[in-house]
Amino acid sequence: MCGSFAMTEINDKAHYHLPGLFEFYELYKVFLPLFYEHREYFYEWCDIGSIYGAPPDCVWGGGRVGFGEENADEVYALLKEYGISARLTFSNSLLREEHLSDRKCNRLCSLFEDSQNGIIIYSDLLMEYIQKNYPKFYYVSSTTKVITDFDEFKNETDREEFRYVVPDFRFNKRFDRLSTLSEGQKKKTEFLCNECCNFGCSDRKKCYENVSRKNLGENCPDHICKAPDAGEGYRFSKAMENPGFIGTYDIKNTYLPMSFSNFKIEGRGLGSALIQEFLLYYMTKPEYQLKVREEIYLDSMLDLF
Repeated sequence: MCGSFAMTEINDKAHYHLPGLFEFYELYKVFLPLFYEHREYFYEWCDIGSIYGAPPDCVWGGGRVGFGEENADEVYALLKEYGISARLTFSNSLLREEHLSDRKCNRLCSLFEDSQNGIIIYSDLLMEYIQKNYPKFYYVSSTTKVITDFDEFKNETDREEFRYVVPDFRFNKRFDRLSTLSEGQKKKTEFLCNECCNFGCSDRKKCYENVSRKNLGENCPDHICKAPDAGEGYRFSKAMENPGFIGTYDIKNTYLPMSFSNFKIEGRGLGSALIQEFLLYYMTKPEYQLKVREEIYLDSMLDLF
């Protein structure tokens, strides 16, 4: 499939949605000036669509337990300076009415409410609350819904309240179905590129629900993944072997010519050194990767781990 589009002219940019809004603030404080002041280092066919995440102890959070110090004002100022969309990851699937009054989450909404900023969301209850009280946000339908029926995913892209929909990563290479989407539906589709989860996993929704319970403060045991290689943790090399993996060649030569232009990079909780590798692989021209890596490593204020 990739090769058949090798000579097709690209008519749009790839918009990357990057992880660690709070967790990797120090990394982005170094990387963003580099990206915008030295665009020659980076692929001209890509840009930064958003940076997403949630801080620790975030009741509305989901997908991953929140990470990063509570530096919301500094985070907001940094993204505002560069005109980048900040997305709050409020994808908890188990919220109830009593959780809507959480002071920390409401403060985040008050601070980040801006027409350029968005909410990654699961709960319709929460979305209705935010729409009423903080009307400037746009919304992204979370992949934590684990919609595994393509027609259901297609219906999700038809919902007017969502600007983007992140499908289950197992739809990434279903070109027979993806090609049936309208242009509008394609523009709203945001692929998760580098998922490491076992392609045949049947516990994915249970895993996300476990995270939701932890964010609600429930005392529950960790979800134990039953995949044979789960003990290895996340490895980019393993993600690249996943049948759902989307690499730079795929993006440039298959997805962009098909009018898909939004790509989400997983990475919360993985450490800034690995996030740097994602930034190098997906955005940086090979001949400049060492230069970019050195610029980041040599910043005395950044502690990569």
